Amino acid sequence: MQKPLMKNFINDPLLPFDIVFKDKKTPNRELPEHFHDRFELVYVYSGIGTFFLNQMLYEMNEGDLFIIPGNTIHQALPDSESPVTATAVFFDPQLIAHYSSADSFTNMQVFDLARKNKSYKLVVPATIRPLLEEKLKQMHDELEQHEAGFRYAVQLNLNSLLIIINRLILKESHHQLATSDVGPSWLRNILQHLDQFHTDQTAGLSYLAKHTSVSAAHLSRAFKQLTGMNITDYVNAKRISTAKELLLTTDLGIDTIAHNCGYESLPYFHKLFKKFTGVTPGLYRKKVIKN
Repeated sequence: MQKPLMKNFINDPLLPFDIVFKDKKTPNRELPEHFHDRFELVYVYSGIGTFFLNQMLYEMNEGDLFIIPGNTIHQALPDSESPVTATAVFFDPQLIAHYSSADSFTNMQVFDLARKNKSYKLVVPATIRPLLEEKLKQMHDELEQHEAGFRYAVQLNLNSLLIIINRLILKESHHQLATSDVGPSWLRNILQHLDQFHTDQTAGLSYLAKHTSVSAAHLSRAFKQLTGMNITDYVNAKRISTAKELLLTTDLGIDTIAHNCGYESLPYFHKLFKKFTGVTPGLYRKKVIKN
């Protein structure tokens, strides 16, 4: 199995935030399929490509904003002839301001909506793009200059950026998050099936090929071409993502979680979990809950 790379973050305990500013994304520089606990925003300045996010496939174009909740499998697939230039922001939700209980608004609402509707792309109106781009630049400059109060300035700009995004989504229907717009319908159906049944034995290539009108070889090639990964890698990533959620939200034993995620072999589950996350299931549970 191809080894998934993990995103390395700057470990500033006082500011769990990173930004990759105006980076030119080419196919050979992109991480393979990956997921992490931080929440992420990816804004596209120019270029074209495809973005695979959870079970959705999207076109990447100028002005697109991708909203990625924590622990969500994703991979950018930039075009080789017209590479994407984009800024990516990674943050821990603890940086997001909390409001009084009398106000139902929260800046995390956009991520909750994306996860609930399984829709992760927002096309930013041209009139709003300069304001959004300025917020991204201000956060980048604060991190680069490290002047007094830079951590607080980053936090303020992040919250301000999220207010802009939330207002866009809430204001008018044509600003709603976009649905998947790439790939044949049979492949989108397979991705939806795997999203729901990735812990079952029906997640295998032979089963999926049997229930589509394409051959196993064509299915495998098309899946790899459009998502950047093979079906086995994707299923394992989905299962480990589910395991992470179960470790943090239940008191189930690790052996039970492994079984519930489709793994009969506990040692194999441990091996895969560490390969995807860098730590064992037990250490992940202790570390994240402690923090």
